[in-house]
Amino acid sequence: MEETISLQDLFKTIRKRLGLIILLTLLAIIIAGVVSYFLLTPVYETSTEILVNQNPAETGQLINQNIQTDLQLINTYSGIIKSPAILDQVVEELDLDMNSDQLDNNITVSNADQSQIINIAVQDEDPARAVDIANTTVDVFETDIQDLMNVDNVSVLSPAVLKENPEPVSPNPLLNMAIAAVVGLMLGVGIAFLLEYLDTTIKDEQDIEEFLGIPVIGVISPILEKAELVKEEKVVKRKREK
Repeated sequence: MEETISLQDLFKTIRKRLGLIILLTLLAIIIAGVVSYFLLTPVYETSTEILVNQNPAETGQLINQNIQTDLQLINTYSGIIKSPAILDQVVEELDLDMNSDQLDNNITVSNADQSQIINIAVQDEDPARAVDIANTTVDVFETDIQDLMNVDNVSVLSPAVLKENPEPVSPNPLLNMAIAAVVGLMLGVGIAFLLEYLDTTIKDEQDIEEFLGIPVIGVISPILEKAELVKEEKVVKRKREK
């Protein structure tokens, strides 16, 4: 016989295991909160911007041509900024406890489309060190690019500044707890249906009908224990005496 599950059966299973579902959801939220607030190290981010803009040549070169040249060089500059030639000097000047490859993972270089502004974002566990890394990277790049590319078209637009009360960019406890709540809820519902599926015991007459496929024609009342029977007889006797 093909077994089907109705919507009513689904709600019945959820209601039956509601305590388990709520418990797993709360447990997931608590674990996510503890991990986010007490175990994960906060990471801070700061950024600095540089402008790529060369001066017009004395020969009367058009400004638009200069701008197009600068835009073409931006991708090259982005790669140079994150190259070991620059980052090794940053590590040495700041005496960082990491190598250039590790520092490269903490630096993001980007620029808007058709923009001459390059944004350098740095993430670090120490907000002050993040500011130092960003500004030192720009200083080293601005100095070295003159020798590497034989150009002088880079200037600092806005240096990185240490804020008074910096906020970490990660972790995000509220987001982590919200995700954990969804995961815990899904896990609780899944376990509830799994337990219901694995539970093959017969509990009532409805289970008998479903298991045997025949209607129930009678129900045997539960047999009372001796103590309960004596107690019930005393109650009946008192009612008769009244």
